Amino acid sequence: MKPYRYERSEDVSGTISTIAEEPEGAFLAGGTNIVDLMKLGVMSPDMLVDVRRLTPDDVEETEDGGVRIGAAVTNSDLAAERTIRSRYPAISEALLSGASAQLRNMATTGGNLLQRTRCVYFQDTTTPCNKREPGSGCSAIEGHNKNHAILGASEHCVATHPSDMAVAMTALDAFVVTHGPDGERRIPIEELHRLPGSEPERDTILEHGELITAVELPPTAFFSNSKYRKVRERASYAFALVSVAAAMDVEDGVIRDVRIALGGVAHKPWRATKAEEALRGEPVSEANFRAAAEIELEDAEPLSGNAYKIPLARNVIVRTLSDLSEEGR
Repeated sequence: MKPYRYERSEDVSGTISTIAEEPEGAFLAGGTNIVDLMKLGVMSPDMLVDVRRLTPDDVEETEDGGVRIGAAVTNSDLAAERTIRSRYPAISEALLSGASAQLRNMATTGGNLLQRTRCVYFQDTTTPCNKREPGSGCSAIEGHNKNHAILGASEHCVATHPSDMAVAMTALDAFVVTHGPDGERRIPIEELHRLPGSEPERDTILEHGELITAVELPPTAFFSNSKYRKVRERASYAFALVSVAAAMDVEDGVIRDVRIALGGVAHKPWRATKAEEALRGEPVSEANFRAAAEIELEDAEPLSGNAYKIPLARNVIVRTLSDLSEEGR
């Protein structure tokens, strides 16, 4: 591992200034991802600034009845938080389906959103990877791509985003609060992460030195009828082949409103807006769920090794919505 400088700042403004002036500086919270990448030689920052005690580590109700989650809240604490479990259960389910208990005790809300892809070529410094070394090529396109993207990919990158929590938060209309060199901003989580395009090295729209301080969830009543379902190769400590987070409002057998997001299929949590539009105002039925899933997946472009993700995603969407329709009646 390359030697680096470690610092701990006492205030957000000072930390942001420190990182902004250090092109190869990075924030450190739980360290469950960045430390691994440093060991592999994928990331080699000159300086780490510890923000674990700098951002809030509590969950509180907002003035409009929503919830504000401090960026330093651990995944374990957030999954166990009573308000999250009752009003936003998809988030709790997503967190408990990820990593291990030990990692969840360390990983933070802000860090979870910023974790990087687990593409094997990104993590292997002996292979070409546009995300790690722009312009070098994408080894996964013609290589081992069983776990890669079927939606929103480009000729430069077919990696997928690894976070379970981010998928659930995308389905539940979360906002990410940040502080950066230009002050505070509030970003819809759907806009936080990027599709690869011609710049796959950029995972998010955040500027260098911009720090996530909180995540806000809206007071939408039917989000209490939400669910996260994850399909993976083994029962625990595995990333999603396909996952679905959804929330649904059903009245008299008709879908009044619905939210759907997919994981394991794209470079970012994939908001299934086409499926949502197809379902609003329609009767609850498996046939309608299946038709909506087909509409969402009609633009999928599988690689040589991951065509299975299309029927898998369709079936997981149908199963998740079917469960919610029963629970929401």
